[in-house]
Amino acid sequence: ILILVLPFIYQTTPLEVLKLRTFDALIPEQQESGNFVILNITENDIANEGGYPLSRQTLAQIHINLLRQGAMGVGWVMAFPQPDRFGGDFDFMEALSFSPSVLAMFEGEGDYPPTSGTVILGEDAGGIMAEGVIENIDVLKRNSAQGIAVARTDVDNLVRRLPLLMKTPDGWVSSYATEVLKVLVGAETYVIKTNDNGIEQIRVRGIPPVSVDSLGRKWISWVDTPQTNLGEMDVENKFVFVGFTAKGIMPQLATPVGLLEPHKIQAALAESILIENSPYVPDWSFAVEFLTLFLSIILVWVILSVSGITLGISLGVIVMLSTGYTGYYLIQSGMLIDVTWTLISQFI
Repeated sequence: ILILVLPFIYQTTPLEVLKLRTFDALIPEQQESGNFVILNITENDIANEGGYPLSRQTLAQIHINLLRQGAMGVGWVMAFPQPDRFGGDFDFMEALSFSPSVLAMFEGEGDYPPTSGTVILGEDAGGIMAEGVIENIDVLKRNSAQGIAVARTDVDNLVRRLPLLMKTPDGWVSSYATEVLKVLVGAETYVIKTNDNGIEQIRVRGIPPVSVDSLGRKWISWVDTPQTNLGEMDVENKFVFVGFTAKGIMPQLATPVGLLEPHKIQAALAESILIENSPYVPDWSFAVEFLTLFLSIILVWVILSVSGITLGISLGVIVMLSTGYTGYYLIQSGMLIDVTWTLISQFI
């Protein structure tokens, strides 16, 4: 029993990878919310504009065209930390002011942005500290909201859960997807509910509370958000996430569903926030998983010790099947409790 329990207590990398891959395989597919669309700027679009980078006059025209096609807001999942050498900053700034707009900030060697309005129910605990932030130039950020677009990976180097808020030395700053939803509902603040383990829930006015882990991370549901391009612009009554899919411009990040560009990941995170019963890891999951492991392998050992071979194996299999079904049911209902190592230990 000690040999079987120790790898779990120390959360060894193989067991963590096994758990995460099990969640990936068993989490049910979710439907998109209908509020978002992804706009891909392709290699053909760049060729038609004479090459990369696109001038900010061009970006401004894209922004205006999206609004003319009925978009209710535009999110540029890219940062503009330097002035435009083509002199298009004023045009882009003016276009951003016409609608709810969100620009990305990225972690780097930069200053921290002003903190957002925050209400904390409980102790100011948990969260992930930002490593410095690269902001947009003043003329743009004065006419648009900003959110930190992060893509931190798990132990297997896949992106599958992202923070909805990030800590700075002065307080809290919204992630990109959280800022999008704040802009859409016109909220200036968010509420953080904490407990002894860290963060428990995050809420934006007008949106149901979002369950997160103790670090404030949301598990992403990889929904099939509609995608469009500059030729179609099928964006009516949708908030648009804009990004480049042309090769060699934006990084592609590894996820459980393949390589994705940052704007697709941020769109998936925004969708996940709005999905009812979206998957999450409870802050008490470790305690439940440990007790299930410890008590069930003792139960299997006792059954095999006091029963004959036929009855003992039959009852042991019943225990294993019950454990597996319970784990499957919890994952299907959105509560990510892992029983994979428990099943292996019971078999051993």
